[in-house]
Amino acid sequence: MTAGDKMALTLRPAEARDAPALIEAHLASRALHGDWVQPFTTLAGFEAWFAPTQGEPPRKLALLAECGGRLVGVVNLNEIVRGGFLSCYLGYYRLAGAEQGRGQMTEAVRLALRHAFDRAGLHRVEANIQPANHRSIALVQRLGFRLEGLSPRYLRIAGAWRDHQRWALLAEDAGPAILGR
Repeated sequence: MTAGDKMALTLRPAEARDAPALIEAHLASRALHGDWVQPFTTLAGFEAWFAPTQGEPPRKLALLAECGGRLVGVVNLNEIVRGGFLSCYLGYYRLAGAEQGRGQMTEAVRLALRHAFDRAGLHRVEANIQPANHRSIALVQRLGFRLEGLSPRYLRIAGAWRDHQRWALLAEDAGPAILGR
C-alpha cells in the first residue's frame, strides 16, 4: 500500500523480522506516547502482539508505516468481525523520529482504511480515543469519522482505566479521499 505522489509513505504488514526495529522504536517513543498507548518493549511483547489470531480470515492486521525507509508509525485493524457485523477497531500511533504535523499518520490511517473497506470488505471501523488526545481526535475528524459517544473507563492504560470517545466511519461514508475513487 502506497500513498502515491503525496508523500513517500508506504504501509505494509508487520513481519517477524520487524521485532528488533519495533522494540527499539517503542523504547525511543516512551515519552511521546505517555498515557495514550503502551506498545510492547520486549521480544515477548512483540510475540504476543504479532501472534496470529484464530480463525480464517485473520482477526487482526498489524501494519507498519514507513517513510524514506524509516518506521514512522503503527496502524492496527483489531478484532475484525465478519458476518453481519463486518467491523473492526482501529489503533494507531506514531513513533519517535516521525515528523509530527506532516500528515504521515493521517496518510497511514487513510491507507489502512482503504484496505479495511476495499480489500477486507468491512462496513465499519471504530476508533476509541481518550478525550484529551486532541491530535488523534483531529486525525479521525479529518478522515470523516463521527463521534458516537463516550465509553467510561473503557481501556486500562498505564495502570489506570481511561475514558475513551468512540468514533466510527462507515464504508458508505468514506469518501474519495479514502477510497481513491
